[in-house]
Amino acid sequence: MIYVTGDTHGEHDFEKLVAFAERRPQLTKEDYVIIAGDFGGVWRRESLAEDLLPYESLPFSVLFVDGNHENFDLLGAYPVTMWHGGKVHIIKPDIIHLMRGQVFELDGRTIFTFGGATSIDRHMRREGVSWWKEEAPTFAELDEGIANLRRYGNKVDCVITHSCGERALMYPPLRTRDVRMEVYPENRMLSYFEDVLEFGHWYFGHYHLDGRLNDRMTVLYNEIVLLGE
Repeated sequence: MIYVTGDTHGEHDFEKLVAFAERRPQLTKEDYVIIAGDFGGVWRRESLAEDLLPYESLPFSVLFVDGNHENFDLLGAYPVTMWHGGKVHIIKPDIIHLMRGQVFELDGRTIFTFGGATSIDRHMRREGVSWWKEEAPTFAELDEGIANLRRYGNKVDCVITHSCGERALMYPPLRTRDVRMEVYPENRMLSYFEDVLEFGHWYFGHYHLDGRLNDRMTVLYNEIVLLGE
């Protein structure tokens, strides 16, 4: 089984995974929960092994796209490996980073991944300590995503990103009566994929909200949903 959820921020929003596992004792390491960015478990070099232990203790395997709150120096130190058709960083055998612009074949389904986003609180953070410029997707990663999707005829079953396309910002629950969501470069990049891709469902995190924008797009934070639903 493959499930998707929103940001976990290390141990800050980790308990939803524990509660999910307790409700489903049948889960094994052959099952996956995909975190839609801001995994946050690879953050402190000095306590990395300890920080990963709670995730290793889960009965299922954890996959994640990167968000804006990740230690990209630590992530980038892992070797790039091919896994189920796409590039990954294998943090642990049961904790795997799904890199940007990749298409993975899992359980008979194709999944396109594209992490990254802009931190609106970066002015309060220190570069190389709590903020990294690599949080923002690059045009090289965009080009890699375009090339990989062409191999699949621009058709995938699911899309998992951290942020979302520009038009998605206009749908409830992201749009409210008195708040206008700011548009960043990654929103425009993801709008391109929304234009050219034929997909079944698109999941993203980042906005700390749960809800369906329409019948094909879902924003996630605390909810954990079955892939494709």
